[in-house]
Amino acid sequence: MEQSNKFYKNNPNDKIWWMDNPEQKGVWLFSFDKERVFNMFADYPDKLTKEEKEIFDKENPYWKDFFKDRQ
Repeated sequence: MEQSNKFYKNNPNDKIWWMDNPEQKGVWLFSFDKERVFNMFADYPDKLTKEEKEIFDKENPYWKDFFKDRQ
């Protein structure tokens, strides 16, 4: 079965790639290298390195604030 996953960036200079998968509603997936994929709700911030978390927080201030209780 062919995967319908598609990577995109919110802004051209971002380091984070978001994954668009229309078959999964309400799942927010992202990657720094298009290989290791994180589930925002399950993996942030615990499974990110310190550097990855800093990048994520800088590029996604809304989500950083949303998850402020996890900091």
